[in-house]
Amino acid sequence: MKLKTLLLFVALCCSSFFLKAQDKSWKEHNRWIWGPSVGYQYQSGNFLKVSGWGLFAPNDFQYMKIDAGANFSWMDNKTTVIPEVGFTYYLNDFVLFPFVKAELTPYTITPKVGASLFSIVDLGIGYGFDYNTKKNFKPIDGLTVSVGVNIPLNFHLY
Repeated sequence: MKLKTLLLFVALCCSSFFLKAQDKSWKEHNRWIWGPSVGYQYQSGNFLKVSGWGLFAPNDFQYMKIDAGANFSWMDNKTTVIPEVGFTYYLNDFVLFPFVKAELTPYTITPKVGASLFSIVDLGIGYGFDYNTKKNFKPIDGLTVSVGVNIPLNFHLY
């Protein structure tokens, strides 16, 4: 009987130590998750999208992602690289996250809506507005569809 009581006491002490350790690590970690992403987009042509991103949670049910990268395309027998910045607002924290997104390049602004699986795989649809046509390049405007994979490098569970 004393052995069972002693084991129970040791187990409770260890579990409270474990909970304190988890609490301390939460305060020590920064709340940003970041990493690279790669994707495909069709918007008046095919584009390979490569970027770096950072995601943070302003509360328990919403997430915001900021990304910067480049779109690569092969048109008119030459490679074209177009820089891009984007902002994504995820509306939920369940398995399927609906989102709204805005992407800005030196030539277009593209609002999108879509869904994301755990904010790792993004599927989006939108419309691009051309405001500055690139020299020796066709206008990049109209309906756009995209798929992207975000790879979190510092993801942690709490």
